[in-house]
Amino acid sequence: QYPLDSHTTSRCFRALSKQFAESILPPTIWLLILPTSEGRKAESTLSLVVNGVKHYLDVVLVQSLCKRGETADCDYASGSLPPGKPEHVSCHFEVWSQPWASSKNLLKQDCHPTAEPLAEIQVATLGPWETFPLTGPFVGTAGEPLRQVESLQNASTRLVSLFKDFLTTYQKSYLDERETQKRFRIFAENLERAQLYQELDQGTAEYGVTKFSDLTEEEFRAAYLNPLLAKLPGRPMKVASVPNGSFPEEWDWRDHGAVTGVKNQGECGSCWAFSVTGNIEGQWYLHKGTLLSLSEQELVDCDLIDEACGGGLPSNAYEAIEKLGGLETEGDYSYQGFKQNCGFSKEKVAVYINSSVAISPDENEIAAWLAKNGPISIALNAFAMQFYRKGISHPFFVLCNPWMIDHAVLLVGYGTRGRIPFWTIKNSWGRDWGEEGYYYLYRGSHACGMNTMCSSAVVN
Repeated sequence: QYPLDSHTTSRCFRALSKQFAESILPPTIWLLILPTSEGRKAESTLSLVVNGVKHYLDVVLVQSLCKRGETADCDYASGSLPPGKPEHVSCHFEVWSQPWASSKNLLKQDCHPTAEPLAEIQVATLGPWETFPLTGPFVGTAGEPLRQVESLQNASTRLVSLFKDFLTTYQKSYLDERETQKRFRIFAENLERAQLYQELDQGTAEYGVTKFSDLTEEEFRAAYLNPLLAKLPGRPMKVASVPNGSFPEEWDWRDHGAVTGVKNQGECGSCWAFSVTGNIEGQWYLHKGTLLSLSEQELVDCDLIDEACGGGLPSNAYEAIEKLGGLETEGDYSYQGFKQNCGFSKEKVAVYINSSVAISPDENEIAAWLAKNGPISIALNAFAMQFYRKGISHPFFVLCNPWMIDHAVLLVGYGTRGRIPFWTIKNSWGRDWGEEGYYYLYRGSHACGMNTMCSSAVVN
C-alpha cells in the first residue's frame, strides 16, 4: 500500500464521471475535498496493487453553486469552497483501475451525512485541503445514488414493478411503511450493484434480483457468510494422496447418487456445517452404500470448537464429530437455524468418520480426487453470490481474491459449457437461489479462492 496522490485521485473521479454521471447526478457540480500531502490524516487515499490497482478513497463531497453547463465560467469550478453552509457528506469509495487498459470502475460507494461543520472537519484532518470539481455516481445523504429514487411514489414504473414482483416471488413483507421504503431504496441500490457485477464478470453468469436484493452488503454478510474462514487458521490435517492416471473430462456426483437435496441454512452463518455434512453424506454413501441426510444442527449446538451461527471451520468440525462419536440424521436432529443446548444422543448416531484430510490446491488434482473419491468441502470468496442467478460466474481476481474467503460450500462436480470450464457447487441457501440452489464457478484460474481450503472426511 502507498499514498495515492491527489492528481491521480482527481483523474480517477474524472474518468468515473465521464462514464456514469449523465444518468445519475443532478445538474450541479460537487467538489471532492481531500487534504494535501502535508496534512493528510483522517480523510485519505490509499491504493493496493493486485492485478490492477484498487483505490480506497475517504473524502468529503461538498455541493457547489455551479450548474453542470456553467463549469467554464463558474467561480467555484476551480475548486474553491462555496460560501455559507453548503451541503456536504463524508464518503468512502473503492475504485478498481487497470492503467494499461485505460479502465476504471467504481466498485463501492458509501456516503453518509455529517452535521460537523466543514471548518471542524478541516481542523480534524490537519488541512489545508485540495478541491476538485467533480461529476460522478455519488450517493446522497440517505445512502441512495443522487437523483435516485427516494420513495415508491416518485420511482419509475419499471422499478416499482420489479420491487413488487420481488415481494411476491419471495413472499416478502415488512413491519411498516417506513421499513418498506427503506427496503425499496436498498433494492434499487442493489440493482445497480448487480449491473456492475454483470459488466465486470468474465463468464456467462447472470446477476440481478435474488431473494437477498433487499439486504445491504453488511446485512447479507452478517446473516449468511462466515468471516472466520479468512481470520482463523485451519486445523492441520494429513494431505490426501492424488489419484494416479487420467480423470474424466466431466463429472457430477448428483448423477451417481452421492448428493442429498439442497438445504437452507437460513439467517445463520452455519455454512461450514452444511459443507461438512454434505461431504460426509457423500463419503458414507460411497463407502457404506446408503445416502443419508445428516444433521447440521448437531454441529451448531454441540461443536464447541466453532461458533455456531457466528461461523466455523470445516477442519474443526471434523474434529468435533470424531469427539462426539458421529452424526445423527436430519430427521432425528432437525435444523433450527440458531444455537440451542446440545441434544446429541449417542444412541441415535447414524454415521461416523475416522479422520479427515486436506486436498491439494491444484485444480487438476482437485478434479481427479473428486471424480474418484466423492464431493469435497471447500471455501471461497462469496463476492458475487448475493446477486447470482445463473450461468458460469467468473469475477476478476481483484474483486474476488483468495485471501478473503467467507463461505463454505460443497464441490460436487465439474465440466464445460460452450467450451467454458466450470465447477459445480452445492450451496446452502435453498433451491430458490442460483440454479436450483447451485453455483457454477469458472474452473482453471483458482477463481474466488475455491482451491484454498479443500478437505474431506475419511470413512473406513
